[in-house]
Amino acid sequence: MGKTKQTENPAIAGRDFSDEWIITASRSHGPGGQHVNKVNTKIELRFHPSSSQLLTEAEKEWLANSLKKKLTDEGFLIITSQSERSQLKNKQAAAEKFYKIINRALTKRKVRKPTKRTVKSTEKRLTGKKLRADKKVLRKKPEW
Repeated sequence: MGKTKQTENPAIAGRDFSDEWIITASRSHGPGGQHVNKVNTKIELRFHPSSSQLLTEAEKEWLANSLKKKLTDEGFLIITSQSERSQLKNKQAAAEKFYKIINRALTKRKVRKPTKRTVKSTEKRLTGKKLRADKKVLRKKPEW
């Protein structure tokens, strides 16, 4: 397969994984009428991250952890595409899905830093609580 459009992420920039994919075609569901029964337009892209030559050991471990729900028992990442009527367009769609998944998996997320409440927000919260409490006291029947 030729060059595919990949979103620029410093983690995988300049790497072409297309040589490591196993691509198979099969009959697709969906639009196409009788044509769909004759041609193999559904694309299944298989990628085995642990045997990749382009990934470092740290990246392989990171992918194994972040994609563990998407990997099969044998360790393959399987991406299918059958939305288009042509095999070529489905290959391109599957490649784009692949790069999106890999980019998202290799992007390290920022760690959330817990913050403290401001004095003003605490004051506002307590004032609101006091107003609600006073309102409820006024609902009670007066004592004679």
